[in-house]
Amino acid sequence: MSELKKKINYTVVCVNEFARKFHITEKKAFTYLYDHKGIEFLKEHYDIEHTLSLDDAVEDLTIVCRNNGGKY
Repeated sequence: MSELKKKINYTVVCVNEFARKFHITEKKAFTYLYDHKGIEFLKEHYDIEHTLSLDDAVEDLTIVCRNNGGKY
C-alpha cells in the first residue's frame, strides 16, 4: 500500500473515531477537524500519531482543535 493511501486511511479512521467519541456525524467531524486544524495536525504528525492508540490520537486531536477555537 502506498504511503499516501496509508495516511488517507488513517485520517479516515481518526475522523470516524472522533465522530463516535463526540456523537456527531462523520461529515460534521471532518468539517470540525478541518476548520480547527485537526486534519492539518494529522498530516504533519502522521509519523508519530499512527504509532499511538486511537484513543490517544483522538485526545491529541481534541487538544489541537480546542487550541484553535474548537468546543469539543
